[in-house]
Amino acid sequence: MRQPTPPPRTRRRRTARQTAPADATLPAAPVLATPAPAQTPDLPPDLPPVARTETLGRDGYRIFDRMREAWAAQFTGGLSPAAASLAMHDWAMHLAAAPGKRMELADKANRKAARLLCHLAEIAAQSDPSACIEPLSGDYRFADDRWRKPPFSIWAQAFLLQQQWWHNATNEVPGVHPHHQRLVSFMARQALDVFSPSNSPLTNPEVIARTAQTGGMNLVQGTLNWWQDMARQAAGQPPPGAEDFVVGRDVAVTPGKVVWRNHLIELIQYAPTTETVHPEPVLIVPAWIMKYYILDLSPQNSLIRYLVAQGHTVFCISWRNPTAEDRELSLDDYRRQGVMEALDAIAAILPERRIHGVGYCLGGTLLTIAAADMAHRGDRRLASMTLLAAQTDFSEPGELGLFIDPSQLHVLESMMWSRGYLSSDQMAGAFQLLRSNDLIWSRMVHDYLMGERRPMIDLMAWNADSTRMPWRMHSEYLQRLYLDNELAAGRFMVEGRPAAVQNIRVPMFVVGTERDHVAPWRSVYKIHYLSNTAVTFVLTSGGHNAGIVSEPGRPRRRYRIALREENGLCLDPDSWTETAEPHLGSWWPALAGWLARHSGAPVAPPPMGAPERGYPVLGEAPGEYVFQR
Repeated sequence: MRQPTPPPRTRRRRTARQTAPADATLPAAPVLATPAPAQTPDLPPDLPPVARTETLGRDGYRIFDRMREAWAAQFTGGLSPAAASLAMHDWAMHLAAAPGKRMELADKANRKAARLLCHLAEIAAQSDPSACIEPLSGDYRFADDRWRKPPFSIWAQAFLLQQQWWHNATNEVPGVHPHHQRLVSFMARQALDVFSPSNSPLTNPEVIARTAQTGGMNLVQGTLNWWQDMARQAAGQPPPGAEDFVVGRDVAVTPGKVVWRNHLIELIQYAPTTETVHPEPVLIVPAWIMKYYILDLSPQNSLIRYLVAQGHTVFCISWRNPTAEDRELSLDDYRRQGVMEALDAIAAILPERRIHGVGYCLGGTLLTIAAADMAHRGDRRLASMTLLAAQTDFSEPGELGLFIDPSQLHVLESMMWSRGYLSSDQMAGAFQLLRSNDLIWSRMVHDYLMGERRPMIDLMAWNADSTRMPWRMHSEYLQRLYLDNELAAGRFMVEGRPAAVQNIRVPMFVVGTERDHVAPWRSVYKIHYLSNTAVTFVLTSGGHNAGIVSEPGRPRRRYRIALREENGLCLDPDSWTETAEPHLGSWWPALAGWLARHSGAPVAPPPMGAPERGYPVLGEAPGEYVFQR
């Protein structure tokens, strides 16, 4: 892929916090002794000299804390040992003080042992043994029929019974903090998965059969696959097969033009394909944790191409991949230079037209913040809002919340402080742990024990094309939204004004996905509790990415949809699922129809850009920022 030459940075007001030296990018802690000015707080000009000196002194001392934490994180994979220790101590102390819970666990252990003995007795009687326990939904490790024959059935049943017992042992212990309970349960599950019989070539019947069939060549090929993966990872190369999905050639190929560029974004306007278009344009705000072209993958599964074909004028933000020089970019910079400058550009290109805002994941959260502030200021440029797997209430963030507490945040902040950004490998590691069966162990068995490679697809190639996040922005995001939940509580301030979701009055189309481990659908559903406007909520099959990239014609797709009228009755999630109308197929046509109903009569397609208003065409889509590494 070509490496673009970044445009000149837009001039930004410099503060005392924006003086970090270039050597702050180095990961080794000792060389970071000089960036004390980068930690200098913004002090009031009228602060007494004594108080100013004390404040600066305290901040200087904290540099040593950050240096030590960043150094230690190199050996812990970015995880906080203190957080894990506190959780284990909380659980162990309360379990030791709960004789009733211990008696319950002893009784459960006896019952599970009896069930396993019954299974062994059926095997000894040469009868067809019945399973004494079934795997959890979504656990396909023991789906093959060979796991139902001894001795493999014995190992599988014993493992599942043990897994269930440890779930009982780590949950519902009286007095344990809920966050500690979830963390201990998660750690126990991760430890158990290491010893699953499916992960060993000596206890996995599928691997044994494959080895006998190939004369052991599957293990030879698996070893070669492992060496290839390690070499590519060390060289910073994408996984095998990703070279078949080149950006601008195979993916992100919807025709368009870059019509605006600043230091943080490129704004792409897509060329119309219909004789007439709806007058209200669509602005897509993707998450900056990912490259934007997840919404413009191959032509057959591109949401952007689909909306253009439905007669919409589509604009999309392509975020810059930040470096250490961008460490001081804040969450408000992303709002101003991202959402607001994109809206300004569209308003200049298509004056006097309202805009449909579409936000995906973090982009949806940022769009909500911008829309709430716009409503407070009386800015009526938005015609509607569409939120795709985007949270506005972070009180129940799902398993991703396991990695977010004050101790873990201190580790993350120190790592980002030392580098200036959160690296993509750190984010990928956290997401892999959340779905370790799918993303770690099943891949190990398939690629290294079976000696086979799964065919690369566009979504997998996109997933390997990761991005970074600036230190200051990500710290603010985690602290203000995840830990403090300021947006849902009405305490999120934008330039001194409260960004209250309740002030948003435009209709909303909100999508949650059933198996979302990043933004659980019940958390996404809480937009009903925060807003009084009309909300059309969709619950679709799939996960955080595959549930959104759900094009028409894709098999085994389904969704539920229901409208909550403005100021209407708000249902709980379980009641909503009972009343929402089920449908087979993709939810994309429902979105296109909803946008059409909230748009005016079709008009002639607009020109590309507006040179006379300061928005000339700067280049062809997909632009330059998407190629940054």
